[in-house]
Amino acid sequence: MRSSHIDIIRRTWVAGILAALCLIGPGLPSGLRAKTVTDQLGRSIRVPETPRRVVSLAPNITEIVYLIGRQDLLVGVSRFSDYPEAAQELPKVGSYVQLDLERIVALQPDLCIAIKDGNPKETVDRLEGLGIPVYAVNPQRLASVLETIRELGRLLNAEDHAGELASHLETRIHRIDRLVSQSQERPGIFFQIGVAPIVSAGSNTFLHEIIERAGARNLAGDAGGYPQFSREQVIGLSPEVIIITSMARKEVFQTVRDDWLSWKSIPAARSRRVYIQDSNFLDRPGPRLVDGLELLVKLIHPELFRDVP
Repeated sequence: MRSSHIDIIRRTWVAGILAALCLIGPGLPSGLRAKTVTDQLGRSIRVPETPRRVVSLAPNITEIVYLIGRQDLLVGVSRFSDYPEAAQELPKVGSYVQLDLERIVALQPDLCIAIKDGNPKETVDRLEGLGIPVYAVNPQRLASVLETIRELGRLLNAEDHAGELASHLETRIHRIDRLVSQSQERPGIFFQIGVAPIVSAGSNTFLHEIIERAGARNLAGDAGGYPQFSREQVIGLSPEVIIITSMARKEVFQTVRDDWLSWKSIPAARSRRVYIQDSNFLDRPGPRLVDGLELLVKLIHPELFRDVP
């Protein structure tokens, strides 16, 4: 059967499910007992006491679900859910900023887990209108990442695993705080997350917290959100360290690094402290953000590790 015919059949089937759900109205699948919870947006929602079919709508959510040991519940994940490796084998429901409503409905979830920054509100509203509960999280700081882990543990009946994971991460964060406190130096860092245009992270982002907690000054901290910069503006900031995050196009980011190194008026170029790092450790507000924090400390304060075997 040609793929176009299969696609037509799938869309017709999903359209039938959508129509049926619209007639039935909101409500959990039969046989599931429900409880009322409050998500991180302050919304009171009805969710299954024992979820059976969960769709993760963002990569950091997928990571948390795996790390608290409830991957058995996942029937679908967002497109760039690539960690752990097993998550790549699960059905994809579009990118977290452009979700495929039909694919989500076709997976017949009894619970979706969304993230405030990224998931389109209209898609979440439509899912809830079809009777599919959507629990939203909003991790903006390291503390809220830990709380998100604990909340998802309660939501998915994995409180013990989630508590252990959160406590372990908290211990590592405190260890980093103690280590960084040994240095009085706070070099200025420019954190580049976009190439054209050049984009950095402002003061009200989790990256700002990570940069400062790693013992540096965020040179984009006077702005909010994710401000754009010209090359001349970055040069004018005289960064002592430049961090460039890369996903797939490593050759592009290597060219960017080489370009910054050619500007010898920049302290970071003179000392060759221009680094390319995996964005998955630094751009996702999830458990591996602590790995990213440890990585930044080693780049920013190598002197703290000279006596470490």
